[in-house]
Amino acid sequence: MDKENTNLMEKIISLCKRRGFVYPGSEIYGGLAGTWDYGPFGVALKNNIKNLWWKTFVESREDMYGVDAAILMNSNVWKASGHVDTFTDPLVECIKCKKRFRADQLDPTLLPPLIKGRVEEGCPDCGGKMSEERKFNMMFKTQIGAVEDSSATIYLRPETAQGMFVNFKNIIDSFHPKLPFGLAQIGKAFRNEITPRDFIFRIREFEQMEIEYFIKKDDWEKYFEYWRGEMMQWMEAIGLDMNHVHELEVAKEDRAHYSSRTIDFYFDFPFGSKELYGLAYRTDFDLKNHGLSYQDEESGTKLVPHVVEPTFGVDRTVLALMASVYKEDASGEEVRSYLAFKPSIAPVICAVSPLLKNKPELRDYAHIVYRMLKDEFGRVMWDDNGNIGKRYRRQDEIGTPWCIVIDFDTLTDDSVTIRDRDTGEQERIKKEEIVNYIKEKLN
Repeated sequence: MDKENTNLMEKIISLCKRRGFVYPGSEIYGGLAGTWDYGPFGVALKNNIKNLWWKTFVESREDMYGVDAAILMNSNVWKASGHVDTFTDPLVECIKCKKRFRADQLDPTLLPPLIKGRVEEGCPDCGGKMSEERKFNMMFKTQIGAVEDSSATIYLRPETAQGMFVNFKNIIDSFHPKLPFGLAQIGKAFRNEITPRDFIFRIREFEQMEIEYFIKKDDWEKYFEYWRGEMMQWMEAIGLDMNHVHELEVAKEDRAHYSSRTIDFYFDFPFGSKELYGLAYRTDFDLKNHGLSYQDEESGTKLVPHVVEPTFGVDRTVLALMASVYKEDASGEEVRSYLAFKPSIAPVICAVSPLLKNKPELRDYAHIVYRMLKDEFGRVMWDDNGNIGKRYRRQDEIGTPWCIVIDFDTLTDDSVTIRDRDTGEQERIKKEEIVNYIKEKLN
């Protein structure tokens, strides 16, 4: 990572903490690697992303059914899915300092190549020799019930997909859908990453938005291309910089055990081009292993549907979006940083301020405007902390599209000042026109 991108990443991480987007997990106790907590604006941003995703791929469609499966599942689910045997990463350990690393992520510029599965020397931390490469299962184990034995072992789910597959029969029995149709879910997943890294990119507890789209075998290529287009449209709709989005056809040896074809959508993060989303053709692997099938009620034909799976990571979406919308304006006396979110996805739509916080008449009027907008849009912020310049700077870094200021002229003509985040331009409009003004901008 070059100096410019290093600085950009540092700026994004600093802004995220300073403005209440993302905090280090368990920070007051020294933190816990691979965990991050979302603050008020981070939660709002995540919810906006998830709500738009749900509206786009579930509520607006006639062929999609939403589920919310349990995180804890019968261990036989993970045996049937192949995760117990194959959900592994290559692990090497420094013989000297005992630190562990993913063998496929060691920096080749710092280390010699693997020789028969062994790195001869070059621990990134101490320079010591590395152990033989071995497979490490990334699923978190835990115990269920009061007796700790092998029969009580269960796992935190490493993906949300299996919660949809095991509910396939329930959806069939309840709703009698016709092929093609899909199941959709948003939820937490857990992976015991050997080396969590790059802020919220590679973490141990994360959130997925995922679809399992059930089709007839002969139609898989058509629907694979269809969902490829849908995913590209989604990335553009939320405001990702599409110049930084690339497709990668995943080679057979690198695909997951269930996949016959996978395309990864890569994004140019400040730390390099890395996987953002995935689109996999899972064939009939999962339903067949779970012993599930589909009975066509019209033809009477029984078959095992095949599956196309679009997968979207919520946390990686947040990070890619932050990298896309982070801007700096050097036209003034000092550099102004701001987040150029699309208004539909911004955590705050507008902020309302009295010009002077110590003037009751301005505060009272501002509260009337604030309540009016809060009732209409919800994502509205009251801000009277510091002078007006500091408020503008704070709202710019939050990504608030419009700041509304009540001043002394407001008391005489019922007009307010609206400042645009991106241009810094201001205009005056009547109080009764504010709601329609913002609605038009949102649309």
